[in-house]
Amino acid sequence: MHIASGLLLFLATLLAMEGFAYVMHRWVMHGPGWFLHASHHRPRTGNWELNDLYAVIFALPSIVLLYGGVHLGWWPGFAWIGAGIAGYGAIYFGFHDIIVHQRLPHRYVARSPYMKRIVQAHRLHHAVESKRGAVSFGFLWAPAPDVLKRQLKERGGSIRPVTNSD
Repeated sequence: MHIASGLLLFLATLLAMEGFAYVMHRWVMHGPGWFLHASHHRPRTGNWELNDLYAVIFALPSIVLLYGGVHLGWWPGFAWIGAGIAGYGAIYFGFHDIIVHQRLPHRYVARSPYMKRIVQAHRLHHAVESKRGAVSFGFLWAPAPDVLKRQLKERGGSIRPVTNSD
């Protein structure tokens, strides 16, 4: 496979993962998978929470595709797709776990309009304690904060202040 085709597959997968993440977060994590995800909407008491199992679950397809595409002689495109999934996971970890939830100490402060918007959108997502009534289920794209605040008000969820440990 030509490297340009591989890079296109990688980038397309990376972009498609935002749609996949939205669907999984909205209808699985805030649906039947709430038994794991609920831990993420409560203040964390240690380094780990049940929700962290989703990272393992979502890493499995990436590992299988990378291994199959590189070592088992499957179509080489699978390796690029697996790398795209892994790339999204790395971006997600950096944004979500490090920047927003500060699971590792840092001094980064969001200054760009994009970063301020997505950090605020994720904090608004955590303003609701229950699996219903939440807003903003994407990770790298989010509606404007005023839109999200209006949606929160319309949904009338149990709103609470948000802290860094949420």
